[in-house]
Amino acid sequence: MNRVITVLLLLFSVSAADAQANYDVSLISKDLLPYASAVIRDQSVYTEVKDGATFYRIKTAVTVLNKNGDDIAHIVVFYDKSNVIKNIKGTVYNEFGKLSRKFGEKDFEDESAVNNFSLYEDSRVKHFIPSIGSYPYTIEYEYELKSKQTLNIRDWKPNPQNGLAVEKSTYTFACRPDFGIRYKEINMPAKVITGSTKEGLKTYTWQVNNLKAIRSEPYSPMAETYLSTVKIAPKDFFYGGINGSFTNWNELGRWSYDKLLANRQTLPPETIQYIKTLTAGITDAKLKAKKIYEYMQNKTHYISIQVGIGGYQPFLASEVDRLNYGDCKGLVNYTRALLKAADIDSWYCVVDAGSMKASMLPDFASMNQFNHVILCLPLKNDTTFLECTSQKIPFGFLSDFTDDRTVLACTPEGGIVMHTPKYTATQNLQNRKANFTIAADGELSGDMTTLYQGTQYDNPEALIGEPLTEQVKTLQKMYANISNLAVEKLELKQDKKEIPLATETVVLNAYDFASKDNNKLYFALNPVNKQRGIKEVRNRVNPVYINRGYTDEDEITYTLPTGYHADMEPLNINLKKPFGSFSVKVLINGNKLVYKRRVEIIDGTYSKDKYTDLVEFYQTIADADSYNVTLVKN
Repeated sequence: MNRVITVLLLLFSVSAADAQANYDVSLISKDLLPYASAVIRDQSVYTEVKDGATFYRIKTAVTVLNKNGDDIAHIVVFYDKSNVIKNIKGTVYNEFGKLSRKFGEKDFEDESAVNNFSLYEDSRVKHFIPSIGSYPYTIEYEYELKSKQTLNIRDWKPNPQNGLAVEKSTYTFACRPDFGIRYKEINMPAKVITGSTKEGLKTYTWQVNNLKAIRSEPYSPMAETYLSTVKIAPKDFFYGGINGSFTNWNELGRWSYDKLLANRQTLPPETIQYIKTLTAGITDAKLKAKKIYEYMQNKTHYISIQVGIGGYQPFLASEVDRLNYGDCKGLVNYTRALLKAADIDSWYCVVDAGSMKASMLPDFASMNQFNHVILCLPLKNDTTFLECTSQKIPFGFLSDFTDDRTVLACTPEGGIVMHTPKYTATQNLQNRKANFTIAADGELSGDMTTLYQGTQYDNPEALIGEPLTEQVKTLQKMYANISNLAVEKLELKQDKKEIPLATETVVLNAYDFASKDNNKLYFALNPVNKQRGIKEVRNRVNPVYINRGYTDEDEITYTLPTGYHADMEPLNINLKKPFGSFSVKVLINGNKLVYKRRVEIIDGTYSKDKYTDLVEFYQTIADADSYNVTLVKN
C-alpha cells in the first residue's frame, strides 16, 4: 500500500513539474529579440471590484536579457492604509529555466515612500532586486493588492516601456453586472472579450501576444501616445467614505466641487478683514488678485500631504491660515478663500504637471489623469492661471510645469475643460551680450549680460538668494567651457511680469583662456552656449516631437590684443527648417571681432522623415559652436 502511495506521489510530482512553465531563454521567438532588453514571458492581471473595494491579483514572469533590463525585473509595490499587499512571493530562474532561488515577503526591502517635502503621508514601498551575476535570467513573481476604494482603477499597460517585448499578457476586469464601467483602448492590438464567471460576475478580458519591443528614439512623443493601454473608469464609485458617479468631465468636476471642495473655505474673521484692508483702494480685480497672491506666497510654504481622502481633498482654508503651510490642494483652496474675501471668483483646476506637456483625454473622464492642482481666475477677457506652491514664481506665470495643456476646472456648474497658456519660441528667449578682451598672455576679461524670458526665466533660478561663493560655483558650472573662470561681480534682477524677465550681469576674467604657441593665440569662438549633436537613428518609427520651443541669441564682441590679427576662414551660416532656424556670422573690424549666433527651435510634431534633417541641423550648430579662432602676431 505504501509503495502504491509513493508511486502516485512521484507521478503527481512529475506531472506538476511538467505543468510548470518552461522559461528556457532559447524558447523565446527570435522575432521578439530586436531592441529588447527584457521579455515578458507570461503575465496575468486580474482586477475585481466588490464590496466597495478593488482587488488585484498580479502574476508576472519576465526574462531579463541584459543589464538595461534590470529595472524591469525590479519589483516595486506601493502601499498604505488604503492599499494593502498580501501574498507576495517569487522565483528566479537561470537562462535554461532552472530554479535558482525562491523569495518571499521577508526578502523585500520595506521603506517609507514619503518624499523629503511631505509632512503627512503614509505611503510605503516594498521592493526587491534579484541579485543575478549573469544574463539572461528570469524572475517570476505574484502578489495581491486590496484598494479600499472603487474610484481609481489602475490602467493596464502590457508593454509599459520601450525595450520590452511581450510573449503573452492577459488582463481581466470582473465586477457585478450592475457595476457600470467605461473603458478606453489605446494602441491595443486586441479588442475586449466580455463574459461571465460561475459566480455571476461580468468580465472584460484583453490579451496580447508577441508584441515586439519598441526602440527608444530621441525626440519621440510621450510614450503613452504609442504604447498600449487599457483605461477603466467606474460610473458609480466609493472613495474615502464618499459615494459618487460620473460619465464625463462635467460630472466629474461637479462631484469634485460638491464633495471635495464644499465647506472648506471658511477663514477667521480677522483674516477676512485683513484681506479687505490689504486691497482697499484697488479697483482693478486683477491687481487686487495679484496683491492677495503675493500675500499668500509670503505667508505660506509648500509641504506635501497625502493621507486617505486627503489625497484628493484639500486641507481646510482655516487650517492653512493657522499653520502657514499646505500642499498644492490646500494652497489653491486657501488662495481661493482669500480671493473670495475680496469678492473675486476663482476655480480649482486639476492638471497633469511636469516638464513634458501632458493633457487629459478629451473623450474619457477619469480621476487618475492628474497629479497637481492650480488656480484659475476667470477674469473677463483675461483668464489667468496661478501656480500656488511656489514662493518665487510671478503672478500669472506657469513656467514649464503646467503650460500649454488641458486642465479641468471644478466649478458650481460642473467641470470645464480649459487650456493653459502656451509660451512661444520667441517668448522663451535667452539673449546674451558680452564684451570680452583678450590679452597677449591669453587672459580673458570683460562683462556679460544675459536676459532670460518666458520658460527660460528659470535658468538662473539656482543663483537667486545664494551667497556669492555658491553663486560662483554655479556660474562655473553654467559656463564650464570658460576654464579658470573667476567672477569679480554678479548682479541679478527679476522683473516678475506675466511673461517674466531675469537679468544676469557678470564681470569676469579667466587666465589662459587663449592658449599660446609660437606667437599665435587659440581660443574657442563660442565659450558660453554650445550645442551638442544628436545621434542618428535609421529606420525611425516615431514622428519627431519637440516639446517646447525657444530662442537663443548670443553676441560676443572680442577686443583682440595689440599686435595680433585673426587668421580664420569666413563663418557665415544661415539655415532654416520647419522645426527651427540657425544663423551665425563673424565680423572683423580693426581689433574688434564680433560673433553673432541665433538659434530658434519651434515646438510641434513633425514627420519621422524630418529626423535626418534634425540630426544635420544640430550637427551644423555643434560644428559651428566648436569653431576655434587663431590670432597671429603681426
